[in-house]
Amino acid sequence: MVIIHSNGLNLYLCPMPEVVEKKDIRAVSLEEIKTFLSQKGEKPFRAKQIYEWLWQKSVRSFDDMSNLSLPLRELLKEHFEINAAAIDFMQVSNDRTIKTAFKLFDGKVVEGVLIPTTSRMTACISSQVGCSLTCKFCATGKLERLRNLNADEIYDQVAQLRNLAIEKYEIPLSNIVYMGMGEPLLNYANVLKSIERITSPDGLNISPQRITVSTAGIAKMIMKLADDDVKFNLALSLHAANDEKRSQIMPINDSNSLEALAEALKYFYAKTGTRPTFEYIIFKDFNDKIEDARELADFCKVVPCKVNVIEYNSIEGGEFQKADDRNIKEFCNYLENRNIIVNVRRSRGKDIDAACGQLANKRENKTV
Repeated sequence: MVIIHSNGLNLYLCPMPEVVEKKDIRAVSLEEIKTFLSQKGEKPFRAKQIYEWLWQKSVRSFDDMSNLSLPLRELLKEHFEINAAAIDFMQVSNDRTIKTAFKLFDGKVVEGVLIPTTSRMTACISSQVGCSLTCKFCATGKLERLRNLNADEIYDQVAQLRNLAIEKYEIPLSNIVYMGMGEPLLNYANVLKSIERITSPDGLNISPQRITVSTAGIAKMIMKLADDDVKFNLALSLHAANDEKRSQIMPINDSNSLEALAEALKYFYAKTGTRPTFEYIIFKDFNDKIEDARELADFCKVVPCKVNVIEYNSIEGGEFQKADDRNIKEFCNYLENRNIIVNVRRSRGKDIDAACGQLANKRENKTV
């Protein structure tokens, strides 16, 4: 392509400068980087150094790759970019929970949460921008699902929350839960690829046993997890062991009934040997009675499992209330008397809308 210029007397042709379309280097395989370097007269072993900077050290700029020559760094900048998610906003709770808003390369925002307790430091991360499932108790469900997160955008949340844990609390990250914005199993490929990077010795080298993926319940994808022989933990957001009640609060149940989920869970357990966790948000006068506990106990017979009973966290425009402490205690006692392992999850970060079900990209309260 040329541009025609005139000096008033003559016309002459000027070639257009070549425009290089940059790729996100974290979407490029190690072998592809080796090939690129070879074509540019660089040593292929540099590719492994580049990958270490990207995935072990989580750098956000080619300038930080200090063991690469300046010409090589400039070559990388000419042909590639790093579309890193950046912490745009932070809030700190009275209980030291930190909520972070991650701004993505296209300007969209997701939220993650760093949750410190006496026994662990947990990163709660998102898998989608918004959500399409419209669960009635969840603030994210009131948002439109705009897009899936790329694997590197999911990875970025973990890397940055891990750094934040050391910076703010001098405690290493111990656990990761895919329980933020979005439904992980509707972004299946990117979620699994992100876990591969997080768990790889060439990545963050975090044990898959420290990772839990939570789903609202998509039976065929739970079975796909089994076929893919995943090593991480699975949590099912159950919240009612009765189809009629569950469909009232979770429309996904209309196409993924408890019977279908039971068959998928049996398949998952038989192939992986991993005991799933059932998450049960307990609502006042909806699912907090002994009859509800009996239905849950019967569902627990499907596979060896654990139950997390979760306090309800109010959301703007929500129709539910937190169950009374007495009802929660009686509910859990009933399950324990049926030899079911039960943990009560107390709310963390409620004062900054960082607790379970509250993530909705709000910008209020106290900043870090």
